[in-house]
Amino acid sequence: MGARGPRRQLPDALERWLEAEREQLVLWLPVMLGTGIAAWFVLPDAARWIGFTLGCLALGLAAAALPGGGRAPRVVAVAGLMLAAGCALIWWRSERVAAPVLARPAVVLVTARVERVEQLPARDMVRVTLVPQGHADLPPRVRVNLARGDAPEGLARGAVVRLRARLMPPPPAAVPGAYDFVRVAWFGGLGATGKGFAPVEIVEPAAAPGADLRTRLSTHIQSRIAGSGGGIASALATGDQGAIAEADSEAMRRSGLAHLLSVSGLHVTAVTAAAMLLVLRLLALSPALALRWRLPLVAAGAGALASVGYTLLTGAEVPTIRSCAAALLVLLALSLGREAITLRLVAAGAFLVLLLWPESLAGPSFQLSFAAVTAIVALHESPRVRGWFKRREEGMGRRFLRWLGALLLTGIAVELALMPIGLFHFHKAGVYGALANIVAIPLTTFVIMPLEALALVLDVAGLGAPAWWLTARALDLLLWLAHTTASAPGAVAALPAMPGGAYALIVVGGLWVALWRTRMRWAGALPFAIGLGWALLTPPPDLLVTGDGRHLAIRTASGEMALLRDRAGDYTRSMLGENSGAEEEALALLSEVPGARCSPDLCLVEVQSGARRWRVLATRSGYLVPWREMVALCRTTDVVVSDRRLPPGCTPRWLRLDRDMLAKTGGVAINFADARVRTVRSGGSHPWLDPLTVQPPFVVPRNGR
Repeated sequence: MGARGPRRQLPDALERWLEAEREQLVLWLPVMLGTGIAAWFVLPDAARWIGFTLGCLALGLAAAALPGGGRAPRVVAVAGLMLAAGCALIWWRSERVAAPVLARPAVVLVTARVERVEQLPARDMVRVTLVPQGHADLPPRVRVNLARGDAPEGLARGAVVRLRARLMPPPPAAVPGAYDFVRVAWFGGLGATGKGFAPVEIVEPAAAPGADLRTRLSTHIQSRIAGSGGGIASALATGDQGAIAEADSEAMRRSGLAHLLSVSGLHVTAVTAAAMLLVLRLLALSPALALRWRLPLVAAGAGALASVGYTLLTGAEVPTIRSCAAALLVLLALSLGREAITLRLVAAGAFLVLLLWPESLAGPSFQLSFAAVTAIVALHESPRVRGWFKRREEGMGRRFLRWLGALLLTGIAVELALMPIGLFHFHKAGVYGALANIVAIPLTTFVIMPLEALALVLDVAGLGAPAWWLTARALDLLLWLAHTTASAPGAVAALPAMPGGAYALIVVGGLWVALWRTRMRWAGALPFAIGLGWALLTPPPDLLVTGDGRHLAIRTASGEMALLRDRAGDYTRSMLGENSGAEEEALALLSEVPGARCSPDLCLVEVQSGARRWRVLATRSGYLVPWREMVALCRTTDVVVSDRRLPPGCTPRWLRLDRDMLAKTGGVAINFADARVRTVRSGGSHPWLDPLTVQPPFVVPRNGR
């Protein structure tokens, strides 16, 4: 008996802990489902997916079959089943959305039905998603960019158009850690992207009246408020961010206010609450209605209709649908007399979204929105925090200070939750976002959005000008706040590369702290701290090479990053800067770096790392270097980079990155200190890596028909 006692202490303690946390266990259902989804993205091929799914099923069934019952075996059983379900769900989803992808770039003449039109006035173009009609040699859905002047009147959803376009397969991430558009395009059904050329002929006009309501509303708003202010106003009303200048958009990101630009929980909540309040106040004016009807229930129904209508108006994007579903759950809870906003509601919303769009887990939108909401609700569900900020009999000044303290604490909690996600996906995060949001969120929710709604209503009678003027001044204040915060010293935390393992530890630690209620929750601080330390101690790459071999960034002796080509576009400069930990403005030109030897065709640079000196050679033009000279140079260098096929005799001492090799690896990141090489295509058989392709037709001449 004495020997058995200690062996039973741990299981008994586990049972007591799970019993104390029984109300929180359901919150882990979407976490386990999401972990299974994440495992499918991380594991490389079908053999591992099958092994993971079967292993989790076996674990769950074995736990369910254990004698004696208890809460712990049931928890393990459900967790195993959820893990297996998540992996199987995303696998099924990836196969269900499978569509052919264009095999190679081509110029084609295409007749297609317009599926979506996105106005991007800040970039002076229009983005159009097309469904080709009668083209077996094209993917079922393509997306092209048109110059604004080339977009004809009547270009709207449902119209049939004919145009000439240069199409290419969706591009993968340029370097490890960069935006992986090919994966996003796969789940969006896009088989090609490119540029369209004038003339664009309307073969058949849009049949459905009002089909272009979103575009017309955005255009109307932008005609009332010029510049980025109008772009923000249209983003709040329709989700269209195309009119926001890049400088202003970057300031919003650096200041931690970018979440205000994407229609999500804040906007849907404001619209729903405004509709409920308006209907409730109007109906309450009638004593007969107030006595006979349950006005709060009627107002909740009006709020639900407003939420659904706003979601449809803003394009029904996944983040907006997610927020709409959460709003409907809140309204249902209010109608049933239950507490409206709880972690269970957040978990139910996350579970629903993952069931319908499991691929959204890998995107920053899902992670940012649910992390923010979870942090807010978990903070305010804490009994201690509730005690600090609950209403009490006190003066107006103390009440305001208490409200301000609650807002500041909430902002800090949200920033702590969002900063690791921003650093992982975007390699930068605003440091002063908590302070900026104290002003920006009330300004947007209680001033800008109501004024804009009032202006739109008054425009029906042609009386909206004063309201638009006030809206514009409020938007100017918001932009001033964004630029002031973004330009403050130390406003942005930058991290060039966060290992996936470090990010996983941070997420696990954060969820452990947020979802449990007993003292064991603080054990989550350990994996969080380990992951954060791992991320901060990970050195930035010394050499980045894009997948086409045309561009590279290399760390020089002074520690700055230098670009190979002086004509790198803004996107390339920004992408290489973010992924190397350097500001775009701080990127130098390799030809101007002391010690680098560059000609119009070649650049040779030496990099000291530890006790070793690395020699890197790169081609920088389309002209061929004499064969003997190139072979001799290759033999004296460690790394050779080229956007074309190098001669067989070019054998560097360590690594050859030419067109053939980069086609297999994709973009490359190298750390010279430990000779570590990371690649975009690191093996695996996810469907977007080797999709079914269609061969495009022959090139069409400019005046071809």
